[in-house]
Amino acid sequence: MLFQVRMDVHIPLDMPVEQVNEIKVVEKAYSQDLQRQGKWRHIWRITGQYSNISIFDVESNEELHNILQGLPLYPYMNIKVMAMNRHPSSIREDDS
Repeated sequence: MLFQVRMDVHIPLDMPVEQVNEIKVVEKAYSQDLQRQGKWRHIWRITGQYSNISIFDVESNEELHNILQGLPLYPYMNIKVMAMNRHPSSIREDDS
């Protein structure tokens, strides 16, 4: 199942810089592991914002939910999820 996910990050301004940097290191490792597994297919930064648009390829809504809740920055995110289906007019048989 393919999902488009927009993540907008809002880290509290009073959070200590050391704590923020620690969370970011763990977040990067977590997201890159999911990318290597093929579950986090694409990630794009939104210019000028602390936000991204990502494409996930997972088995179920529950799997995506669990992945997103596992993000170390999850408590500081607003997340919007959109399920995606192949369009019947697409000329491609795959996601390339």
